[in-house]
Amino acid sequence: MTRNISDIIEQYLKKSLQASQSGTIEIQRSELAELFGCVPSQINYVISTRFTLEKGYLVESKRGGGGYIRIKKIKLNEGSPLRQTVLNMFGAHISQREAEGLIHRLYDDGMISLREMRMIQAAIQRDVLLVSYPERDALRARILAAMLMSIL
Repeated sequence: MTRNISDIIEQYLKKSLQASQSGTIEIQRSELAELFGCVPSQINYVISTRFTLEKGYLVESKRGGGGYIRIKKIKLNEGSPLRQTVLNMFGAHISQREAEGLIHRLYDDGMISLREMRMIQAAIQRDVLLVSYPERDALRARILAAMLMSIL
């Protein structure tokens, strides 16, 4: 199986995060691009699509000469105040893609079971929520928040 450069960069960053004592890494876009023989915008693409809040990452960046990107893996533990953060992270609206990313993250972290994940996914699908776009994302957010509150 061949992997594309985005997959390779993602795996490198995830391994770096696992090896980090603090669960945080700081990288320089240009150095990473040079390491992988790609353009810095490829690094931006990987970080913006694969290291999102709903996937469990906080990303900070500082541009300029000494600029960096800091990536932190958020740990969700039973009883943690981060459970409330999960419920607050999407606000009054959430897209289907964002919701699915969040649900998978909760499952991967052992916060919900496979059965709970599938039930939530079924309830928030756009073909189930038969309302127009802005209302659909608001309805999905309310359903998701209610389900997560009862589970967590």
